[in-house]
Amino acid sequence: MEMRYEFYIKTNADRLWHAIVDPDIRAKYNFGARIRSDWTDGASIEMRTPDGAAVLGTGDVLEVDSPRRLVHTIAAHWSPEVEDEGISRVSWEIEPIGDSCRLILTHDQLNDDANTEIYGGWPMVLSGLKTWLETGQLLTTPGSMMYA
Repeated sequence: MEMRYEFYIKTNADRLWHAIVDPDIRAKYNFGARIRSDWTDGASIEMRTPDGAAVLGTGDVLEVDSPRRLVHTIAAHWSPEVEDEGISRVSWEIEPIGDSCRLILTHDQLNDDANTEIYGGWPMVLSGLKTWLETGQLLTTPGSMMYA
């Protein structure tokens, strides 16, 4: 199964890229979770609770073309149900359009009956990214800071 999300964000490609790969910025819109990697081909990725006590996800960087494309795997660890889903792939594609960017996030290699916890949070995460880049404010929807 494949899930695809497309957003237009009033920002430039470098600023959008930085917001995706910087752990401090990412935590602002990614449920408060901190994601660490050196974002080079083959590098590992680890997502943890803000206090570092629990690992929420792991993966590997598959492709880096800064500031245009980032592809990585993800294995969720926040519950036994999502761990059973195994490894899937996330692709971030950034296309500058005038004074804005189109961001396409594709989450694929999902099981046909994948648990919605694996991909269901993307609209909130991406909306939080858009909100933060355009206004400097945090999105305050339920769950948007669940680990903060």
